[in-house]
Amino acid sequence: MNLETIRRKLARLRAGGKPRVLDLFAGCGGLSLGFMSAGFRIDAAVESDPDAARSHGLNFHPGDTRYSAARDIIVTHPADLAAELELGPVGDAFDVIVGGPPCQAFARVGRPKLREIDAHPRAFEHDPRARLYQEYLRYVEDFQPLAVLIENVPDVLNHGGQNIAEEICEVLDAKGYVCGYTLLNASFYGVPQMRERMFLIAYHREVADQVSFPVPTHWMELPSGYEGSRSVALKLLNGAEGNAHDYIEPPSPNRNLMPAVTAEMALGDLTPIFARKQLAAGVLKRGARRFDQAMVADARRRISHYARVMRTWPGFEHPSDGIKDHVIRYLPRDYELFARLNPGDQYPEAHRHAMTMLAERIEQLRLQGVRVREGSPEYLRLKNAIVPPYDAGKFPNKWRKMWRDQPARTLMAHLGKDGYSHIHYDSEQARTISVREAARLQSFPDGFVFCGTMNPAFRQIGNAVPPLMAKALAFKMLKTLSGRNEERDDEHPRAAAFV
Repeated sequence: MNLETIRRKLARLRAGGKPRVLDLFAGCGGLSLGFMSAGFRIDAAVESDPDAARSHGLNFHPGDTRYSAARDIIVTHPADLAAELELGPVGDAFDVIVGGPPCQAFARVGRPKLREIDAHPRAFEHDPRARLYQEYLRYVEDFQPLAVLIENVPDVLNHGGQNIAEEICEVLDAKGYVCGYTLLNASFYGVPQMRERMFLIAYHREVADQVSFPVPTHWMELPSGYEGSRSVALKLLNGAEGNAHDYIEPPSPNRNLMPAVTAEMALGDLTPIFARKQLAAGVLKRGARRFDQAMVADARRRISHYARVMRTWPGFEHPSDGIKDHVIRYLPRDYELFARLNPGDQYPEAHRHAMTMLAERIEQLRLQGVRVREGSPEYLRLKNAIVPPYDAGKFPNKWRKMWRDQPARTLMAHLGKDGYSHIHYDSEQARTISVREAARLQSFPDGFVFCGTMNPAFRQIGNAVPPLMAKALAFKMLKTLSGRNEERDDEHPRAAAFV
């Protein structure tokens, strides 16, 4: 690392300059939005998925097609990116790198191998799994950022017996950075979703000598399943002495904070979509869902403080002509079943409800003089039309009906395939959530645009870091970068969540 370059960047920031961000594995831009809203400047992104790359470019650099291009980090080297975007000398281009390389890039490689990959540019030829890791390190090496933020799933702390976060810290330490990582739950930072993720922050030693994480702004008691998942992730840390040198205990929320944002607070102002009525009227049909019809919200519906933030986010306000991505899946077999589910019901309960519905239908036919024998072709036809085909013993978590008075469970990229993990809490609407509802639960404001059709949009949302979570981290990092890292006891970061 060139200390002169580092010091020049640091002097610029401490004179009031905005930190310049490069977002790697950027997706549609959850991290980018959070950092931009905290006062950073999003100068570039690298994302290989074409729809996500277009979304990122459209939201952060509208009108400049260079920023909407999909880029593969393996073939897009730092010098190429800097030249294409006219960023000037590589080492001077960025102050902060954020992103999260897929954890498969690190799997089973091992610490000695990671050091070898970092030291030898062509070591990936002997272990292709490490290629993305090598390229991420190359970006850090060439762009010489003052700070790095990495996000990943909790299992990265115990991936096949490896603590990958600790291994990343070991390599960054050798490059002159001080590192720390922890597990943070998004519901503690104003996001209406119980999303648990690992976050790793690294600062060049010219910037800071320690790492800290933002204190929570909201409180809730997490369900036991989340504590269990955290315990599994932390098992390797707790069982191997010295294996978690850079792990930092997450700041704890307390009951005096604002209650966590619930699903109803996040979605209650959006126009209802009554799936069964739309199906009966022929409005809801099979086919690709395109975002070509605006839906104007009912001004009479109650708007929560959270919803107001999503509607008025500077630069991403609720469109005056209505939102165009409030669209849902065509699931005609299941709408009646969704209406019967109780909050919190999962697939085993759904299967039992469906079997009851089947028995009721057979009884209706008996009263009409039609006998349906179990196992007959007519029985199988009715069962296929009413009962989902999955084994209730093998797919217990495939479905879930949300609670209206709690944050939603974690949104996953799998939303792009079926969406049964997030069935709307309102039994009258009896459907899975819409694209815009998924965006609300992930804390994307109403003016944020997702490119592509419904399935790619769901995938982009599920893969993203919640912008409000990113914003809280960005505020904390901005204090450190600007030399204002002292936090008074009376200085509570509510602004990180809702300003």
